[in-house]
Amino acid sequence: MKDKFTLTITDVNGSRHFLLSQIIKKVIIYFTSFVFVVIVLGALYINYLADKRSELLKEQEALSSKNTKLFSQNESMQKSLEEKTALYDELQTQLADIEENLGLKQDESLDIPERLEKVKLTNDQAYLFLTQIPNGHVIEDNGITGNFGWRHHPILNKKEFHPGIDLRAALNTPIYAPANGVVEYAAYSNNGYGYSVILIHNFGFKTVYAHMMRKDVVKAGQFVKKGDLLGYTGNTGLSTGPHLHYEVRFINKLLEPKIFIDLNRKNYEQIFEKERRVPWQSLIKALLLQYPKLQSFQMEQK
Repeated sequence: MKDKFTLTITDVNGSRHFLLSQIIKKVIIYFTSFVFVVIVLGALYINYLADKRSELLKEQEALSSKNTKLFSQNESMQKSLEEKTALYDELQTQLADIEENLGLKQDESLDIPERLEKVKLTNDQAYLFLTQIPNGHVIEDNGITGNFGWRHHPILNKKEFHPGIDLRAALNTPIYAPANGVVEYAAYSNNGYGYSVILIHNFGFKTVYAHMMRKDVVKAGQFVKKGDLLGYTGNTGLSTGPHLHYEVRFINKLLEPKIFIDLNRKNYEQIFEKERRVPWQSLIKALLLQYPKLQSFQMEQK
């Protein structure tokens, strides 16, 4: 009986006794121990999983916060990019308008800084050129009542050469200088021009303003800039009504004033073809000698 042990089970029907060998006893003990170990290890693993889950949740929260921040930064960058794109498009449009106004051919192969430098040089050239010679309207544009050239004089009743153009204007309309210059004459004239002003401009150009109102706005010897006020329209001298008689001269040559009135930054190169009585090539060379930074200005006179 050394290798056996008694297992007693008691219930309502009494007690029962079972004899088990030591091997079975050991199996039961080992199995019980194994189950206990599994339970303990399972509990430890569950705790490990719980801790790991907690760490993962924290990492998830951190990643979620970082993702939210990155999303916000991305939205901000996207908005900034859209604003810069809109600004770039607006700059492109404005630059194209400037190039068009200057009569430049748009070259999309150039980047904006190169195009701006090209515009700057051409703009400087045009600005310099158009401050030296008469150009643009000298009064508010209301049309022409008398053209340049031969005509029948309305007062003297004879055919004669009209050395300028008559610009329609009401009394007291402001008259402005079409270019930088110096006042040669500002007084009443007995040659039929009435009160008149004569400006001497650079390079031999001269402009004349006749039938003006008697107001001493400028005086002989006074320097004026383009756009400065010279006086007001009137009806003095041999005149049939209020208007401005306007002349453009080059040395002793009478030039068509309308060509110079229509002259602007967009079409200024056209004058080289329209008015051939002026030696433009030598004038440009003189400008380049005075302003060497504008050497890129080139003009061919045919």
